[in-house]
Amino acid sequence: MPSSYLTVKALTKYIKRKFDADPHLREVYVKGELSNVKIHTSGHIYFTLKDDAARINALMFRTHASQLKFKPEDGMQVFIRGDVNVYEAQGSYQLYVLSMEPDGIGSLFIAFNQLKEKLHKEGLFNPNFKQPIPKFPKVIGVCTATTGAAIRDICTTINRRYPLAEIIIYPTLVQGNGAAQSIAKNIQLANEQGFADVLIVGRGGGSIEDLWAFNEEIVARAIFESRIPIISAVGHETDTTIADFVADLRAPTPTAAAELAVPNIQELYQRILAFQSQMHQIVRSKLIYERNRLNKLQQSYPLSQPERLYRPFTERLIQADINLQRASQMFLMKKKNELSQLDGTLKIHSPQNAIVYYKKQLEQISYLLTRTAFQALNRKKENFHYTIRTLQALNPLTIMERGFSVTYKDEKVVKSISQLEKQDDLSIHLQDGIVHAKVIEIQEKVGEKDD
Repeated sequence: MPSSYLTVKALTKYIKRKFDADPHLREVYVKGELSNVKIHTSGHIYFTLKDDAARINALMFRTHASQLKFKPEDGMQVFIRGDVNVYEAQGSYQLYVLSMEPDGIGSLFIAFNQLKEKLHKEGLFNPNFKQPIPKFPKVIGVCTATTGAAIRDICTTINRRYPLAEIIIYPTLVQGNGAAQSIAKNIQLANEQGFADVLIVGRGGGSIEDLWAFNEEIVARAIFESRIPIISAVGHETDTTIADFVADLRAPTPTAAAELAVPNIQELYQRILAFQSQMHQIVRSKLIYERNRLNKLQQSYPLSQPERLYRPFTERLIQADINLQRASQMFLMKKKNELSQLDGTLKIHSPQNAIVYYKKQLEQISYLLTRTAFQALNRKKENFHYTIRTLQALNPLTIMERGFSVTYKDEKVVKSISQLEKQDDLSIHLQDGIVHAKVIEIQEKVGEKDD
């Protein structure tokens, strides 16, 4: 038996030194398919690289993974540069990836499509969230580099088309490291200040790498969250970025963005002149129309012969006056005739005879009144006596005079022995007083029930 045995750790270290010493395992370029991709919360990426015949475990540390322009996914064909070494804890070898590129298409193109799909699913491209661009903005904000053709084209176009607008420039880094953060920061700054009515965000043309800052997620979200309407103006007409999809309006070039942001003052002036001419024509037509109406009214039947308007009322007034005079005359004639008749009556009868006549009439009336009064008084007396007799017949005191009494229990009249019990206290009311008694015995009548 061997005198000494290697530990697992010693054997693994030996194998690792062999791997470290082999130059063919440094800067290895490998092509394969990604499988079992896991992106850890720490930023490290774990996956398996395989082909039709073999597979190898691989690891890409956060330092190198943060430089990727796309998100690794299962089934993706890639080109990898890295080192092969031993993972001592498990005694297995694996590929430590330094860089990764897609096979067939560029990493930036993959990253672009991946972010586009992600933001589309979240609704950042939804037309319902697009804000309208104001027709007559007072202040135009511009987020772009202060050098280059883009800023000159934008300012020149705005000053030419709509010199009434004020321009606020937010100097922005639009290319290289930190460009995306600079764009997002200035969009947020413009919203915080609240001066601008519309924002132009963009830059001149370039390669996809030059324009890549406008494909970053931080820029897309800053544009989407902006309360100020944003016009994207990135590159040339054929260039399309994520910012173009999220913006409220996309312009093919910076110059076009300036044209979309403001109206053309010359066109406005021409429109105003057209409106002015149109208004003059409308007023002129209205005056002619109203003048014709006035002429027609002046020549109309009521205004040309106004007396005809009130002629029917005058005729009615005259007829009413005639009727009134006729009625007055008839009334006077009637009263005159009545007076004549009364005067004739007075002439026929002398005053002495008239006095005798009226005296007899008064005596007769007095007799009738006296007789009627006595008759009414007699009727009232008879009714009174009848009522007295009736009350006397119903008066319980009258009944008591004949020996009857009324018995009470608890201030209630006792009508039946069923209301009484032994030892009940009773009050017996007689004609000349009240007797208090107690029930000793109760006897029911026998043989007097109804058949």
